[in-house]
Amino acid sequence: MAATLAACSTEADRVSYNLSQQADNFNDVRQITVINCLQGDVLFQMTGKMSITADTVDNQLEILVEDENGEYKKHFIGLSDNVTYVVEDVTSGDVNQYKYTLNFNPKMWLPEVATIE
Repeated sequence: MAATLAACSTEADRVSYNLSQQADNFNDVRQITVINCLQGDVLFQMTGKMSITADTVDNQLEILVEDENGEYKKHFIGLSDNVTYVVEDVTSGDVNQYKYTLNFNPKMWLPEVATIE
């Protein structure tokens, strides 16, 4: 770890490294928003204590979440060239340290139905 910190050449590098470590150790609350770039729709949001890894081989995000019982759940978000995401650190707000919510956009899950007469 000392070698990694020694490699940080600027204060911004050190701060970025420390913030990443805090989040990966489930000390910060983050919110991830997944967006359909073609339609401009939010596919879903997830908020909680989470570690996020971008798996470029499988083209997905791997999200490990700690819940209020100290248990862990793993989620996968498939990415494509028309889906992007934003991760926000929301720890500085007045939040429950173990709050874990997942919001889906219902328009993305309800199929359009055509009636044939």
